[in-house]
Amino acid sequence: MDTRRVFLIAGTSLTVLVAAGCGSDDSSPDVSATVETPPASLETTTTGVPVLPGPEGAFQLPGEGVGDDNAFTYDEAAVPVGSSVNIESEGENGRTTVTFNATGLAPNRDFGVHAHTRPCGPQPSDSGPHYQNDVDPAATPEKPSSDPAYANPQNEIWLDVTTDANGNAQASTTVDWEFRDGEANSVVLHAQRTMTGPGQAGMAGDRLACIDEDF
Repeated sequence: MDTRRVFLIAGTSLTVLVAAGCGSDDSSPDVSATVETPPASLETTTTGVPVLPGPEGAFQLPGEGVGDDNAFTYDEAAVPVGSSVNIESEGENGRTTVTFNATGLAPNRDFGVHAHTRPCGPQPSDSGPHYQNDVDPAATPEKPSSDPAYANPQNEIWLDVTTDANGNAQASTTVDWEFRDGEANSVVLHAQRTMTGPGQAGMAGDRLACIDEDF
């Protein structure tokens, strides 16, 4: 099982060591206490409290990410900086289950979510086309597959979601195949739910965000 986790910053904590009995009695024990600051919004700067950068892998603007794995948002209104995604993929006995959990996305809206062939990059198009188990022979890099015989949720990984009032969402899919090694490298969030008709199959609007995922 390959697990990729991205975490949303909710706040920060400070550990304060309080020495009890700091008078003439040296035998008094030391007491350790933990004091938590109230959760702070990622978009709010509190006087005297530094705003910490997102943890490794959190959605960042292109050029501002940290670590070896990319997690980029190309639309901060739909996928805010610091929003979180958790992707789990498990392949066994010729079948694969992929689960998608999101927190902190734009509330009450649809997203198309697909596995893509290439890693994320500064440009939305860097992640390449959808991963397909049976590759459409008519597809090209300039014209990705839109044939329902190939662009469908049985031949690709589709994890379309609708977020709740808090921007949270979950989806899971199981397909009757396993990923080929090294050929699926990211998950992309799109602007709308995935279409299925001829000439439009697999299309889901603009690419809003991308996260590297080693399937």
